[in-house]
Amino acid sequence: MIFRGKAFAAAALFAAALAFAQPLALPRKPSPAVEAMVGEYGEGKARLVVREMNGALEVSADGTAFEPARDLGGDRYATARLGEFRVDRGVPSARAKGMAVQSVIQGISIGSVFLPRRDYGGAEGVFRITPLRPVAELQKEASALAPPKETGEFLPSDLVDVRSLDKSLALDVRYATTANFLATPVYGKAQVRLQRDAALALVRAHRALKAAGYGLMLHDGYRPWFVTWVFWNATPEASRVFVADPAQGSRHNRGCAIDLTLFDLKTKKAVEMTGGYDEMSPRSYPDYGGGTSRQRALRDLLRQAMEHEGFSVYEAEWWHFDYKDWPRYAIGNESWWKN
Repeated sequence: MIFRGKAFAAAALFAAALAFAQPLALPRKPSPAVEAMVGEYGEGKARLVVREMNGALEVSADGTAFEPARDLGGDRYATARLGEFRVDRGVPSARAKGMAVQSVIQGISIGSVFLPRRDYGGAEGVFRITPLRPVAELQKEASALAPPKETGEFLPSDLVDVRSLDKSLALDVRYATTANFLATPVYGKAQVRLQRDAALALVRAHRALKAAGYGLMLHDGYRPWFVTWVFWNATPEASRVFVADPAQGSRHNRGCAIDLTLFDLKTKKAVEMTGGYDEMSPRSYPDYGGGTSRQRALRDLLRQAMEHEGFSVYEAEWWHFDYKDWPRYAIGNESWWKN
């Protein structure tokens, strides 16, 4: 119910931006000291989530029920449930000088229990896994396989380069680079393709967002089936909610799924969301309660813009949206970069 309320608020903001063609009144960025604290702490099942709400810190032991944290001074805070806790800072190294304050926060101590800060992307800001098998080996094996056989009638594929419909769309195709969770390029070219109707709907969402001062930055669209097979077989079982089962095929394989984010029309830079693209963590869930007020508002704005044009968000990834007609298209396995 809490999420529905947030979604309604984001929808109202989105509608207002469309009606008055002016930038949204988004929450302000928190102070550097507060923003530096935002994150997750702990190892294994021990997890403490610190978020910002209306400029102040809130803390949750489960990521859903948050309570205000009182600043006691001297890097000490307290909540009604947790009691007092302390922020532990490391000595800035030569590498850390000039970086954000959060780079020197090592963790949080509650009594004698130390909860280290969780690192979901490192200095590069790219989430990575250790593949179960060498990616090159998986790619070679996948190239000799065929997608699962499907029955029924499907529409003929009509994949289009989305940017050919609107050059103002931004691209950041990580899978054509090493800046992805496998640290290996899996595409031979940086391009995003979708079935034509899905692409046209995407362009409409992009143009509507301009009234709010934002645009769409595309990470991925149509994905050949063999790449899905590589992703699945490279990913540890505990994280497979973030990759599609090749036995079923992905909606990316049908040309009706898009991975994307927002970018600021003035700066041309991607906005900060609650978690990074392709991050395999709870921060990727579209209803994740952590992060900052501004990050959550921007994430919800993206969702409202996409839902308005017939897309639905994937339950585990704020950046992944499926177009409503995806069941009408068959699984594809063609490598567009070889055409």
